Order: sequence, then C-alpha cells, then structure tokens
Amino acid sequence: MTGETSAWGMRGMAVAPHALAAQSAVAVLRDGGNAVEAMVAAAATIAVVYPHMNSIGGDAFWLMQVPGETPRAIDACGGAGAGASIDFYRELGHASIPFRGGIAACTVAGTIGGWSLALDYSRDALGGRLPLSRLLADAIHYARHGIPVTRSQYATTAAKLDGLRGQPGFDETFLDEGALPAIGSRFVQPRIAATLSQLATAGLDDFYRGDLARSIARDLAAIGSPVSQDDLRQHKAAWRKPLALAHSRGSVYNLPPPTQGVVSLMILGILDALGIEDVEPDSADYVHLCVEAVKQAFAVRDACVTDPAYMTCDAEDLLARDRLAALAARVDRAKAAPYGAGQLPSDTIWMGVIDGAGRAVSFIQSLYHEFGAGVVLRESGINWQNRGCSFSLAPDALNALRPGRKPYHTLNPALAQLSDGRTLVYGTMGGDGQPQTQSAIYTRTAVFGMKPQAAVSAPRWLLGRTWGDTSDTLKLESRFGADVIADLRARGHVVEVLAPFDEIVGHAGAIVRNANGVLEGGSDPRSDGGVAAW
Repeated sequence: MTGETSAWGMRGMAVAPHALAAQSAVAVLRDGGNAVEAMVAAAATIAVVYPHMNSIGGDAFWLMQVPGETPRAIDACGGAGAGASIDFYRELGHASIPFRGGIAACTVAGTIGGWSLALDYSRDALGGRLPLSRLLADAIHYARHGIPVTRSQYATTAAKLDGLRGQPGFDETFLDEGALPAIGSRFVQPRIAATLSQLATAGLDDFYRGDLARSIARDLAAIGSPVSQDDLRQHKAAWRKPLALAHSRGSVYNLPPPTQGVVSLMILGILDALGIEDVEPDSADYVHLCVEAVKQAFAVRDACVTDPAYMTCDAEDLLARDRLAALAARVDRAKAAPYGAGQLPSDTIWMGVIDGAGRAVSFIQSLYHEFGAGVVLRESGINWQNRGCSFSLAPDALNALRPGRKPYHTLNPALAQLSDGRTLVYGTMGGDGQPQTQSAIYTRTAVFGMKPQAAVSAPRWLLGRTWGDTSDTLKLESRFGADVIADLRARGHVVEVLAPFDEIVGHAGAIVRNANGVLEGGSDPRSDGGVAAW
C-alpha cells in the first residue's frame, strides 16, 4: 500500500514489517490474549518469516504501557562472552571485530529472555493465561511447512551474499542448492521448528539453562565463538525505567542506554525548542531542521552513550529542557553543519500492538547486520547475531570490548502519551536511521496531525548510514519536490536522491489509540508488512 488510508479497529491492532507477524498477534488477541502475549506471538513469527532481519539468536527491547500506569521497559540485550576480550581478537590477528563468522558471534542472544520476562509480567499483572504452545504455534507452523520468500529477503540475500556465502551453516539454510531462493519460493526451516517446539514444551528458560542451552553452547564452540554455556546460564533480561521527554504535545518515552533511545528523545526535544510546528511539513525548512537536530544529538551520543555501567554522563540529564535549548541554539537555519561518519549499519524489525483494553507494546528485535554473524548453529538452526562487532578493540574507546559488557545498541522502540488523550506506539529498523525516522513519524503525527498511514508513507530522508548502506550523504526519496532538493543543496547538504519508496530509509510503523478507544494504524509500503486489526 502506498496510499494514506490508515487501518481502523476497536478491539486490537498490530503492525509489523511482515503481514504474517501482525496477523499472529491479532489471532492471539482474538483468542483472549493481551498485548504482551500477542507481541510474543508476533516476535516468534517474525523471527521465522523475516529471517534476514531478526532471529531468536538476537537481542530485543520492550516498551509497555497500561492505561493509568507509568510505562515500563525490558532490556533483553546479551553481554559479551567471558572469552570475548581484546586479547582474544588481537591474538587472532584482528584489528577490529569481524562482521561475519563464529568469532563475530561474541555476545549472548537476549531476546528469548525478554519474551520470558514479559510473559511473567503478563501472567502476574495482566491476567495472561494463554499457554506458550499457543503463542509459538504460528511460528512453528511457518518454520515446519514453509513461507514464501519475500522480496526483502531475496534482495538482502543477493546484496550481501559475497560476505555470507560459506559461513558455517549459511548456505544450506538460506540458499537453494547454492543459488538465491526465488521470490515466492517456499522457505522451510525444520530445525527452527524443532527448536521452537522444544521451547514450547520445556519453557523459554531452556534456551539458557537447559538442553537447548547445552546444544547452543556445543555449536557455538564448534564455530569458534567466545560465548560459552556459562555465559548463557548467567544471562537474564531485566526491567528498566524508560527515559521520558516532556514535549509540548505530551510525554514521549524510550529505552535508556545501552540503546540510543536518549538520542531519539533529544532530537524531538531539540525540534520542539526550534518551533518545528511553525514550518511546513516536508518543506526544505522541515527537513533541514530535522537533519540539523540529528547532528547535534548524534554528537552527544558518540561522546557518551554506551553500556550504562561505563557511562560518565547521565542519560536523564541529557533530556533537561535547558540542555536541549542550548543544542537547538547551535542550529543554523540557513546552513548545514559539517557531519562526520555515522555508526555502522543495522538490521532490525520494529512491531507494535495495542489491545482492546488500551495496553500498548512497542517492541524491537534484531540481529544487528543482515543475517547477523551469518552463522547458523548446526543442531538448533539458530542464526546468531553479530551485535558485538560494534565493540572497539581500542582499550580507551567509549565502547571498548570487555567480557560481560553490553554492546551499544541502535535499537530503540518508542511510545508517547499525548496531551489530547491519544497513545502512540511507533518505531522502525535501520541503525542511524531509527532516530531520524522516529522524528518524522512523531512530528507528522503529534505535531502536524497526520494519520498514521500518511505519516509512515510520506517521503523520508536519511542522513548517513543505515542497513545495506555505508555512505554519509543526506538521502532523500525522490517524492520530495525538486525545489526542496535544490534548497537543501543550497544550504550545503550533500544530497543523494533515492527511489520514490526506498527500503533504505527503513521499515516503519505506527498505531494510535484515540481517547475514545478507536485504533488507527499504518505500516510501511517499503516493507512486506501490514496492519492487522480487530
């Protein structure tokens, strides 16, 4: 869909970058489940049907809100293995951590721990009663019987094949007798079906402290990963207090470090101080101010955001009104500031669910790069993340590798409680593009009054790097007017024009729950996604 008509519902809604995941969520709602249970079902399905973007071998973050209560968050990020040290890589002859292969799989996969903690909360606080076997049923079916290969999976596999071919387990899992799987061909994952069935029977803790954990540890050791069975055993997801921004249109929430959630909030705060409501949406002024706000926030991010145990600044202090006003004052409305290199690309999925009672979940799950480390564990069929390659091997670096340390995360799901009574869940995939697209979705929805689908579909921009791309230009979809593009170039932006609906700007989504309980949702026409409503 490339139009602007939002989906509508009353009793529940889900949005995902693959339509089957959104449908899994709403099916759980129809069976009496709540938003948390629905999101676990969607998370399991998306791991099967969008395997180039995420996996149960990756990390995740949750942001949840129950009407009348303060939002809460789950950090389901795994730390570096005990054997993952600077010396480990130096002795192997590496100046940096490789992106692919067994030694790139150097952090624990945290997402299953997050599912488990979320379901504990669902049961204890929300009355959730659906069995795990029901929540994983769709994912198991799709893994066992197959799903059609999407255009996104095909294109990503083709673009990254040179670095992936020959990695342990990759070819036999993701290629068709050595060739690219055709769009629409059936993709079957019997080992993942068996692994999910094992979790449904033994419980999610089996991933870290049971038979599955022992299987994972054997396979990680066989491919040279520094993550051990003890590392798995010691991992637990944790509750976190979300960061909150006091915005002129309401309260906006995001995840604290090690995510870049504080950066997404800073951008919105800077734009608020700049009076973004006074410019025309999608004008050169609008894009320019958004891009310049990004530059200010990214400079702060690159100086201090990392594992909170190692941070020398306080994330909440970065959101102080006077501090954001000072950053806004640095923005030149007529001239682009210089911009250095951005972060490495990132591959991710974002999904949102709001149930009929108004309970809302904003969720993000990731492998880091496309297909993560590119390795597939022999026994379990799990594709393991390479999130740890964001660590530096320079001992004095902000994000220096240390055993047990959490990596810096681009992941950051967002949620807002607006002053007019609306609740908004929104997010996207895409490394450096995540805070930028979040600023577009939020300002278009909360400030300019656009409906969710229109806000998601409208032309977007990207400064710097994202998944599948490493250039630092200002990228604009060609649907921006020629006068806008010319104006931005005149202000000093190095502009690169993209396709009209370019996947490089990310797979976004949004759901709004209005004060009267009516739900509206929008999914990204740049993805294979959709909105499912009840």
